[in-house]
Amino acid sequence: MSEKIVRWGIMGTAGIARKNWQAIRKSGNGQLVAVASRTEERAAQYIAENQSQVPHDPPPRPIGGYGEIIAADDIDAVYIPLPTGVRKDYAIAAAKAGKHVLCEKPCGVDADALREIIAACEEAGVQFMDGVMFMHSDRMPALRGELDSGEAVGEIKRIATQFSFMAPDDFDENIRMQSDMEPLGSLGDLGWYCIRIILWTLNYEMPTSLRARMISQSGAPGSHDGVPVTLSAELIFASGVTASLYCSFEAEHQQWVNISGTRGHIAMNDFVLPYFGPEVGFDVEQAHFEVDLCQFHMERHSRRVSVNEYADSHSTSQETKLFRKFGDLVLGGTPDPHWPEIALKTQIVLDTCLKSARNDEEIAL
Repeated sequence: MSEKIVRWGIMGTAGIARKNWQAIRKSGNGQLVAVASRTEERAAQYIAENQSQVPHDPPPRPIGGYGEIIAADDIDAVYIPLPTGVRKDYAIAAAKAGKHVLCEKPCGVDADALREIIAACEEAGVQFMDGVMFMHSDRMPALRGELDSGEAVGEIKRIATQFSFMAPDDFDENIRMQSDMEPLGSLGDLGWYCIRIILWTLNYEMPTSLRARMISQSGAPGSHDGVPVTLSAELIFASGVTASLYCSFEAEHQQWVNISGTRGHIAMNDFVLPYFGPEVGFDVEQAHFEVDLCQFHMERHSRRVSVNEYADSHSTSQETKLFRKFGDLVLGGTPDPHWPEIALKTQIVLDTCLKSARNDEEIAL
């Protein structure tokens, strides 16, 4: 491995990997060496499509099958956007081959699977991280500063969040509706982000109990089971904070979080996928209510906090910073245990939500 460059391989030709194709190129410390698919022809087609818009020099080579990319001597790290149902074995094999592992979310079909992946990475001395891009945005330190100051929100009492999109009519044919490939449905695809922002806000305090509801579920033709389509959950924390999440394939694009406290609240309406532009930010709201006999006045006091960061497709964007951060950890030679720890906490809460919704019960953690 070069002292300054991490040589990447992409395992799979998922749509999200197209975004990260560009992020690797713009990271400054990464080079995309190869892309693997089930067939070399499919990998070559994928490379040609992406090269036409965002060319790498030299172009990455196509690989048929995933064993060869794991064994390749000229690859230091793998990005794995393969379906959740088959992810564990490939992630473990990559770790055993000495490859650092950046894994799409949800990281495993359950927490036990993720524990096996993390253990393999720890034993091999390689970095593990999930692919939550918003964690690497400069907006997050700015948000932490406002929360920790005590002036914007005060004592946190409530967190509410939603991530949803309106699926097309033929969505039953989508891989996210196949229980063998993506058994966690909208909870894994969207709810992972909601759970992460809740845990992040509370410095990874775990809930003491939660209650989830399966509002709707369905499955692709031939699936042995249904997957969550719309799910909501209420989380209770020992600190006195409560939190709610809603994830759905049945409500048009929303991806917001609202953090409320004794002095005000913070609203972020694009916490996963920032709205297009050269800045990302959030709003601090501290309304003032005053009554003078018959006059009732609700005054809005709002303050915008933003940072100079492009929403996407830029060297400053959060997906680029994800790969740059991962590359820095790889080049630094010492894996950071923080990233697998928070992935596992997210997966544990996610698993508990699914169990609660399936069994129609409140569960203590």
